Amino acid sequence: MVRVLGINLPDNKSIEYSLTLIYGIGFSLSKKILEQAKIDPVKKSNKLTEEEKKRLLSVIDKTCKVEGDLKEEINANIQRLREIGSYRGMRHVRGLPVRGQRTRSNARTKRGKRKTVGALKKEAWAKMEQGKTGKPAEAAPAAKSSK
Repeated sequence: MVRVLGINLPDNKSIEYSLTLIYGIGFSLSKKILEQAKIDPVKKSNKLTEEEKKRLLSVIDKTCKVEGDLKEEINANIQRLREIGSYRGMRHVRGLPVRGQRTRSNARTKRGKRKTVGALKKEAWAKMEQGKTGKPAEAAPAAKSSK
């Protein structure tokens, strides 16, 4: 198994695909990196020689930010937006979509699971109260039966 920048690349996949498993490298950037390093894109990861691995690492170090450095830069950018109090920064703070998506009916991945707000039936209210206090809730007065 080949290890590049702390990531284990799968042996049975082409190096062109394997590089995309590194955070910050997509398919097109993978092609450019292999072209600069003069490595055959269809070559399997486990067939790389030591010299090819060194060329690959040197090209990645020179041309692109990946993994931890890229994540740090993204977090710094978000922190800057928060500090200056921009609209985008406030959306990040509140956990809402940042880029203009609607939130009335969608945005479930950003906002999380639905939480029902509104009227509750007596039984549901009693269960909630019971859960808060840890004691059994008092039974509601029984309705008078007429015979």
